[in-house]
Amino acid sequence: MKLKKLVLTGAAGRLGSYLREPLSKMCDELLSTDISDDIGTLYPGETFVKADIAKFDEVEPLLEGADMVVHFGAIVDERPFEEMLGPNFVGSYNVWEAGYRHGVRRVVYASSIHAVGMYPKTEFIDTEVPHRPDTFYGLAKCFTEDLGRMYWEKRQMESVHLRILSAAQVTNPRALGSWLSYDDLIQLVTRAIDTPVVGFTIAYGVSNNDRAPVDNARAAFLGYRPKDNAEQFAKEILGEAEPADPMDSGTMCHGGPFASVELGQSAVKGMGIVDDRKKT
Repeated sequence: MKLKKLVLTGAAGRLGSYLREPLSKMCDELLSTDISDDIGTLYPGETFVKADIAKFDEVEPLLEGADMVVHFGAIVDERPFEEMLGPNFVGSYNVWEAGYRHGVRRVVYASSIHAVGMYPKTEFIDTEVPHRPDTFYGLAKCFTEDLGRMYWEKRQMESVHLRILSAAQVTNPRALGSWLSYDDLIQLVTRAIDTPVVGFTIAYGVSNNDRAPVDNARAAFLGYRPKDNAEQFAKEILGEAEPADPMDSGTMCHGGPFASVELGQSAVKGMGIVDDRKKT
């Protein structure tokens, strides 16, 4: 299925950098957008427009003629609520409302495990568990998932909410279960786009890890079948790790460091995430 027009928000981000090329091959026109001034060399059929998703008048014209939106634009860390409000809460409303006004059929949204991050890791959770956010960042994911459900039930606008666990290089024991490889990310987004009917769907963004702590069975109809497994890194990672503290919520909860950080304080700062975004 080749679409006429796709819109990608957050195109300058690390995950956006890996999505741009495969998305450009799925449509006649890929409109990539971000608050950054530049995203590098454009792929065939791709255009770039600088825009702030927190401003409706900048978002709305981008979605004209679009079939679907892949919405990855946001602050990707914990911040004070006032800083999150525009890009992470209002930005989601702007995408859905502008999409509705222009007849967009579906939004594929980068949700997060942090919408349910306070569940203990000893609980194998599925996509139907009630929200249990670990931060204001996670709360924004809950808001957008509920927004998507409402627009489906009230306005028949489809959405797939990808609860990404950790799409980054495996550098710690938690990632042995939570890793989402870039190849599997691309497959997951592709399935969220090319599945004929999705309604309102939540799916976990996680690779085929032996230690994966979540259950994607209810989203099996998407046809997402991850291929990569973080167990290949287990011997090295566990051999270098300090003993786990069972009283530390960052160790015991699905949200990892986001579960233990103070509200409004950065959780990403100490995670050692490698900025290996794809260069163009």
